[in-house]
Amino acid sequence: MKQYLLYFFLLIACSAVLQAQTYELGEVTRQELEEKSHPKDPSAPAAILFSKGETYMTYSQRDGFILVTEVDMKIKIYTKDGYEWANRSISFYDAGSNRESVDISKAYTYNLEGNSIKKTKLKNEGEFTEEVNKNWRLKKIVMPDVKEGSIVEYRYKIVSPFIHIFPEWKFQHGIPVNYSAYTTRIPEYLGYTPNFRGYFAPKVTKSTKSQSVTLTNTQRVENRPSEINTNKIDYVDNIVKYEMQDLPALKDEAFVNNIENYASSIEHEITYTKYPNSPIKSYSSSWEDVAKTIYDNEDFGGELKKTGYFEDDINALLNGLSSPEEKLVALFYYVRERMNWNGNYGYHCDKGVKKSYAERAGNDAEINLMLTAMLRYAKLDANPVLVTTRSSKIALFPSRAAFDYVVTAVNLGDRTVLLDATSKSAVPGILPIRALNWTGRLIKQDGSSALIQMVPTQHSKEANVLTVSVTNNGQIAGKAQRQYEHYNAYIFREAFLGMSKESRMEKIEKAYAGLELDNYTVPEDKDLSKPVNEEYEFKHNGMTDVIGDKIYIKPMLYLGETENPFKQEKREYPVDFIFPRQERYIITFNCPEGYHIESVPEALALAMEENIGTFRYNVVQVQNQVQVRAMVELNYASISQDYYPTIKNFFDKMIEKQNEKIVLAKNN
Repeated sequence: MKQYLLYFFLLIACSAVLQAQTYELGEVTRQELEEKSHPKDPSAPAAILFSKGETYMTYSQRDGFILVTEVDMKIKIYTKDGYEWANRSISFYDAGSNRESVDISKAYTYNLEGNSIKKTKLKNEGEFTEEVNKNWRLKKIVMPDVKEGSIVEYRYKIVSPFIHIFPEWKFQHGIPVNYSAYTTRIPEYLGYTPNFRGYFAPKVTKSTKSQSVTLTNTQRVENRPSEINTNKIDYVDNIVKYEMQDLPALKDEAFVNNIENYASSIEHEITYTKYPNSPIKSYSSSWEDVAKTIYDNEDFGGELKKTGYFEDDINALLNGLSSPEEKLVALFYYVRERMNWNGNYGYHCDKGVKKSYAERAGNDAEINLMLTAMLRYAKLDANPVLVTTRSSKIALFPSRAAFDYVVTAVNLGDRTVLLDATSKSAVPGILPIRALNWTGRLIKQDGSSALIQMVPTQHSKEANVLTVSVTNNGQIAGKAQRQYEHYNAYIFREAFLGMSKESRMEKIEKAYAGLELDNYTVPEDKDLSKPVNEEYEFKHNGMTDVIGDKIYIKPMLYLGETENPFKQEKREYPVDFIFPRQERYIITFNCPEGYHIESVPEALALAMEENIGTFRYNVVQVQNQVQVRAMVELNYASISQDYYPTIKNFFDKMIEKQNEKIVLAKNN
């Protein structure tokens, strides 16, 4: 009985400690500073000890409800690789009379020096504001005196007039998070729907709190003193607290489009407002509503209506062209060559199409809306397409903030051709990789819209033909012919556009350690819709092992995979190959005199379920030659994580086969 009572009281005591545990700034212990690595992730360069956020509303008679978000962060730095986590960038809207403000406070760095804790305050020079574009700014802080073992903490507050736009709260980050909590306090007059992202569910606690505001009204009556009337309005705040503990680091993996799409987080979508003595107003907008609102904006649809600045040039360009295909190609290449992308993203024009055309430079919207307007002027069925780039997260609900890019679509009867003139390597139907992200929203002239797939379905091909001679000491020398089509050609041109031959050779040699190139050629062809053909002679000393009287050769040479990119036992994100692909290899080896072929790898054919992909591999010998024939096909741009075990096993077997050796033996 005594043992039971002791256990009972210990349980109560432990529970009380857990419940009493607080997460407050200014409380740093020697134990925290002495910690050398994260207890659950020793490889982590830093960890968030806690992050707390609260979004609430205050009321002023002049401005009405105002949105306020306060955030406390406390971060432990373990290694030099974690220094970047000591800094912070906070984006905020700053344009016109409606603008947000950001205030940083309680920002300190703690270090253990001897037996004492040193506390260093963030100074003015460590805090600055950076302009992103005409509407957005970044408030940045660079914490002082950061070392291995430091703890940094800070508080920031964002005040916003935009009560319809809640900030996103991220529970999960690229480093472990010990504790994260986010609280919303929303007046009963407004309704929001929480949308969760990621694979971890928070603990949710709900409560209410009575609030009130006092309104004053001054009434002036002729020949009498002014009367001040007050009116007290009571209302209820609906309070919801979301908590998570011990979140693992969000670690990027091979073939993930944007890891942030899968981070545990919460976003709020406004659904209604119902103020006293007013009817309920619904905000359940659709993607069609969002698209129409964007199209009706002067910086988007208004720019599409302008044609006077280009008409003379385009009339001359189109003279003698009759078919839609000819006009499309001529206009696309004209805009692509004339205009230069300034690197800025957005679906709104910054300075307008007319000024951009004159200056021959602009953002993606200016270049591609200009292209759309020219195509329409040429009587083609062209429309802009709103896109979320790969570096941005896919939206969870209809919102103008969901898009950050625009491309052009042209309807040619039974097919739609996508165009983006921001890249000098792009061709009709081949968009820059940044724009290949799930789906886009095509907007027609009448304001209606339609979903359009941004994921390629055609295989991008690569063909490799190598003829190789092997010397007695195991050195290989030969000639390579490599051909790239579609997106493989685009990637090649993006990597090497404008480079000298010497620079290209140096870049390839760096990519394949130990490779030495000579007589490198790439026939220049102004028609970028054709494949890229690359040829070179090469030498390599690291593709064979000479042991005794035998030479062991890697059949795929430097082109073969040596390590499976899929290392995790379990995967929670889709596998994103960007585009379907096909790779072919024909490698012919001429054996040195005095040697014969002792053994070659056996043939192998692999096929994944649901036609995901195949691998065919065969090695044949004819007299004193060995020929390796291999083909890899991946038939989808994106594959569900449900098939991850299949893909991982496929790559394991393929790489194992590629690394089986051809064995040459010296003649007796």
